[in-house]
Amino acid sequence: MTTEYVDVVIVGAGLSGIGAACHLVDKCPGKTYAILESREAMGGTWDLFRYPGIRSDSDMHTLGYSFKPWLAEKAIADGPAILQYIEEAATEHDVEKNIRYRHRVKHASWSSNEACWKIEVERDEPAKQVIIRCGFVLMCSGYYNYQQGYLPEFKGRERFGGDIIHPQKWPEDLDYSGKRVAIIGSGATAMTLIPEMAKKASHVVMVQRSPTYVVSLPDKDWIANFLRKILPGKIAYALTRWKNIRYQQFVYRRSRKAPEKVKKHLLKMARKELGPDYDIDKHFTPSYGPWDQRLCLVPNSDLFHAIRSGKASVITEELDTFTEDGLQMQSGEKVPADIIVTATGLNLLVLGDVSFSVDGKPVDFSDTFSYKSMMYSNVPNMISTFGYINASWTLKADLTAEFLCRLINHMDETGTRQCTPRLRGKDRDMPARPWIEGFSSGYIQRQMHLLPKQGDHAPWVNTQNYDLDKEIIRDGKIADGVMEFTIPAAQAASDAA
Repeated sequence: MTTEYVDVVIVGAGLSGIGAACHLVDKCPGKTYAILESREAMGGTWDLFRYPGIRSDSDMHTLGYSFKPWLAEKAIADGPAILQYIEEAATEHDVEKNIRYRHRVKHASWSSNEACWKIEVERDEPAKQVIIRCGFVLMCSGYYNYQQGYLPEFKGRERFGGDIIHPQKWPEDLDYSGKRVAIIGSGATAMTLIPEMAKKASHVVMVQRSPTYVVSLPDKDWIANFLRKILPGKIAYALTRWKNIRYQQFVYRRSRKAPEKVKKHLLKMARKELGPDYDIDKHFTPSYGPWDQRLCLVPNSDLFHAIRSGKASVITEELDTFTEDGLQMQSGEKVPADIIVTATGLNLLVLGDVSFSVDGKPVDFSDTFSYKSMMYSNVPNMISTFGYINASWTLKADLTAEFLCRLINHMDETGTRQCTPRLRGKDRDMPARPWIEGFSSGYIQRQMHLLPKQGDHAPWVNTQNYDLDKEIIRDGKIADGVMEFTIPAAQAASDAA
């Protein structure tokens, strides 16, 4: 067993982890760090998912890093282009040399006496247990289980004679040309798969229990492309980023304040796409309000084009059972299929399924309060990255990495080595609210009981609001009276002597 020490351990080499390392290089030069990645490649989501048409559901001027302009013509980018962007950022900041691939973090234990994390890692090739000690842990492991997607129990599943595929484990050699395809699900993955698979399949049908709000936008941002022609790249990117953030926030706030008006507008757009004779009420009118779940973005109306062409269709009804040659709905309607795709979602995973302990006591994060939506009460020197449910993930990831760097630099300046969010007297009577409110998506609701709680005032709230987070996280004081800064007892005695 080998042991080493670095200043910072970053868990995960995806969009968040690579971005955090770049921030660390720029803002904390000289700090040593290691990126621990359980898979064999960087990129996270954008390397894992290989299903047809994989793309972002946010524009790349907000999903991209604050420090690296997105220069491609398409703002709604495909998976390979996003992966290339991440790899470029890693190269430009020379961070890949610090990535340890096939390193799975199993447990992290904090010692207040040493002001140090002990990270227990399982390494492949050669198989070996590794111990890494560090002063700070940054969790960038994403929010879902990379090993297995969410798959409900389907009656009769074993009877089906064709291929059953989950998008998270898409086979490279799958040939669906001329095949009948049934896609179970109505989220972003299904909306992406349908128009792409319809290009080769004989027919694709989306089987949904309930509808989702769908909005079409061009995949190219003409304003961004124009600004790049007349302005330096960084300035054009910053202006486009500002514009798109404002638009995202406007739509979300409008959805909260006037849901019926937004709903009416979204359905009007869908009717315009599919015509007056299409049953929008049945197939594209959810029972919930706009932004109670994420809106599904379809670039250039590709989903609607596939439906209008007859290459794709929608069935909105409860599924009864799989059959030998397809699906059967509760009404008795049969859906013939050669391939069934279970686009049924993700399994949320809290902090990469890593177990934590502080001074020998296991940490149950559901018993903690979330500090600035990135740290946890009574857990020292650990930050986790979790993006927005109503905006681009990277907006929050950038703020989180910036805060880490500010925190590390403050501790260097003050000579402290342990920082711990502590509930003050006036915080102890806060209501323990769910960490995310007003969001009904299944992957969140299924695991909400495992997530930390939030209170009713800063810094114990998860705002899900980028502008508020800039005030709280980017501009707020590091020494705010909530974060406790200390040094180990042995060091204090030595300093006193």
